[in-house]
Amino acid sequence: MAQLDRLFDSMLNAGASDLHLAENHVPKIRLHGKIMPVPNAGPIDGPTLTAMMKELCLPNFWQEFIDTGDLDFAYGHGSKARFRANYHRNFNGVGAVFRTIPSRILTLQQLRVPSVLESFGHFNSGLVLVTGPTGSGKSTTLAAIIDSINANYARHIVTIEEPIEFVHAPKKSTIVQREVGIHAHSFADALRSATRQDLDVILVGEMRDLETISLAVTAAETGTLVFGTLHTNSAIKTIDRIIDVFPADQQTQIRSMLAVSLRAVCAQLLLRTNDGSGRRAANEILLQTRAVSNYIREGKTNQINQIIMSSRQVGMQLMDDAIEDYLREGIVSPQEAYMKALDKDRFRRYMRAELP
Repeated sequence: MAQLDRLFDSMLNAGASDLHLAENHVPKIRLHGKIMPVPNAGPIDGPTLTAMMKELCLPNFWQEFIDTGDLDFAYGHGSKARFRANYHRNFNGVGAVFRTIPSRILTLQQLRVPSVLESFGHFNSGLVLVTGPTGSGKSTTLAAIIDSINANYARHIVTIEEPIEFVHAPKKSTIVQREVGIHAHSFADALRSATRQDLDVILVGEMRDLETISLAVTAAETGTLVFGTLHTNSAIKTIDRIIDVFPADQQTQIRSMLAVSLRAVCAQLLLRTNDGSGRRAANEILLQTRAVSNYIREGKTNQINQIIMSSRQVGMQLMDDAIEDYLREGIVSPQEAYMKALDKDRFRRYMRAELP
């Protein structure tokens, strides 16, 4: 039994999402978005923490950490849970963060996300982006979409992840999961290889560089259904981020390609619920329409929000509208809504109303 397994048990018993370890500090967990110390745990000194971290990973992974000061991998705690692990060196020594990967893949209905997300798996081709900051549940939402495709369609699905989080068992589909650093050198290399594997659906765990984004957009335009993630919190910022990655002389071309291939954007944030029982996803949804395609092609992405606002009947919605709906329903507090809203001024009146 690994020394860290006791801390993992404490984390799981509490229902926490993350475990934070730092040299000479008390271990801490994140519970419903809040950081708090692990009960009855003392500080862990540097040599002890180093030994605990080394025990969890393969020798070649540990050597990578020694060489680079960073490491990402997945760890299985027996049959109880899997964790996405990050090791890092910092000013105070070594540290680690472990995020719980749910033991089963929740459905979109169980996640209580907008029902229009079900349609994302029905596309035959194109680019679908699920975006949001780190820890916003992007991987969980994408796993639910991929599982829906796996259960309902006979397709060849390839996922490229770093590390592999949710493990998909083949259902109607054939599914291949590749981990960057183990099965492929990089996202771009794995994506380039996947396009030669007679695939129907590909999940790119992170579209972080020009080459990966370029390959993903090209694959989407030429007949593959591509799912990807970005660290953006709105549909407009997502489109602009993709375009801005390219050199100025290529941006007209990428706008034209996106205008054709972009099927949908789902931006996601997690908000703490008012009753303290957990967190709820709030989503901004953009769907492809002729007007959206024209605005992308013409470089008028700043006008896309007007389309979203006028298209709620087909499933589109702005992030702040979703947050305000939760606020009016009493699901989240005025403070939580204000902190997560994009337009702070819109929510100031709720904050004033809460004051005595």
